[in-house]
Amino acid sequence: MAERTTIARPYADAAFEVARDRNDLAGFGTMLALAQTIAADPRMAEALASPKLDADAKASLFLSIAGDRFSAEMRNFVRILIDGDRIGVLPEVRALYETRKDEADGVAKATIETAMPIPAAQLAELTGALERRFGKKIEVTVAENPALVGGARITVGDTVIDGSVRGKLAVMAQALSD
Repeated sequence: MAERTTIARPYADAAFEVARDRNDLAGFGTMLALAQTIAADPRMAEALASPKLDADAKASLFLSIAGDRFSAEMRNFVRILIDGDRIGVLPEVRALYETRKDEADGVAKATIETAMPIPAAQLAELTGALERRFGKKIEVTVAENPALVGGARITVGDTVIDGSVRGKLAVMAQALSD
């Protein structure tokens, strides 16, 4: 995985620079999402892997599916990925691009896992507290995880705040075994 990320990073950086120069970070992100969807289609994946097609034929096929939904820059970007046999790292390119876009926009993504549904008012209060703590706008995804027993586990980037009953029991068990 790290190797794919290493390969994808310069492409993601280039895509970000082009999008920033165009002042269209969101639009380029949307085009990357579409490109990823096209590349993930099993029939397209088979065509892209086919030794019977040269890079130009693969790019033509790929771009014909996108139609006019790609800008000239995105069309060129896809050609570069296909010519370099790098279209397979498109998921990593997109993820790295989105991370840079979020940083530029001052946004952080948070996942809140709860044992039970969280009321909207409580979610808004928690989101506000996270925004104050991290100094960024927080985009929240909520997931129910009954295995937590109670409480919540919050992940923002590489920070994990575990306020779940299960997490507290694990800490207690560790303390008792030491």
